[in-house]
Amino acid sequence: MTNPPNTPLKTLGPWADRLFGWAAKGAAIVTLGLLAGILTSLVIGAWPAISKYGLGFLTNSVWDPVQNEYGGLVMIYGTLATSFIALLIAVPVSFGIALFLTELSPAWLKRPLGTAIELLAAVPSIVYGMWGLLVFGPILATYVQQPLQSMFGGVPYLGALFSGPPVGIGILSAGIILAIMVIPFVASVMRDVFEVTPVLLKESAYGLGSTTWEVMWNVVLPYTKAGVVGGIMLGLGRALGETMAVTFVIGNFNQLDSLSLFQAANSITSALANEFAEAASGLHQAALIYLGLVLFFITFVVLALSKLLLAQLRKSEGSKS
Repeated sequence: MTNPPNTPLKTLGPWADRLFGWAAKGAAIVTLGLLAGILTSLVIGAWPAISKYGLGFLTNSVWDPVQNEYGGLVMIYGTLATSFIALLIAVPVSFGIALFLTELSPAWLKRPLGTAIELLAAVPSIVYGMWGLLVFGPILATYVQQPLQSMFGGVPYLGALFSGPPVGIGILSAGIILAIMVIPFVASVMRDVFEVTPVLLKESAYGLGSTTWEVMWNVVLPYTKAGVVGGIMLGLGRALGETMAVTFVIGNFNQLDSLSLFQAANSITSALANEFAEAASGLHQAALIYLGLVLFFITFVVLALSKLLLAQLRKSEGSKS
């Protein structure tokens, strides 16, 4: 039986649609308002440091609370270097995991292996930091750094790249720990987007004699490139914003003596975690907030570059056909 033309259900339909539209629009406006509020509060809090140092804060490597002199170069370098090392390791490993799970793994192994990889994301970051400091760091110093120093100690540039006391903490150690933390996120996203590739496309490529690598490179990756880039950006955001694990293994050293991979350094998040609670109001606190503003800007630039990359990829679609 159908409802009469003027039933309450018929009358409320347009109003329900309007209320839903207003609620969705309100959620978007609130999100933008929160973003603007965070940015404004960061600028206001960092203004004493901005007015004193300007953009020179980004190139000054001196961080001395005793002398009330601050520069963010060491922290910015540590953040970017560790994140770059993490992506350099995590992206190919995650791609290999996703390729194995979607194309090569036997059926009985797919579910337990996928679950095990996802469980890595549930491990608290402080546990990664403690494991990196107490277990991984000594292993890295004994079985990686010392042999590398023995092999390349007298070689120009390479010797400086591996120099430093073999204590197991530094930029490379922090980057590897970040890579281990990032892999579950990137691998899970890659696996999910690889699985949405139409089976017909892959079977057609296999029928034409393509190898598994050719199918992945020429069929699956072009079809899922937006999801793959999104997964990589998700991992990069995780690496840029990680705090506790990096604090344990990066060394928290506010000087940049060399560009060695084993040099103890600092990151923006680690500096904020270590110093903000004890920072006196004034220039010290403003400099720390300035670091937070720089991190905000870095993540914004990363997101903007990923959007430009995706737009360029969409623009080039079909250019070779």
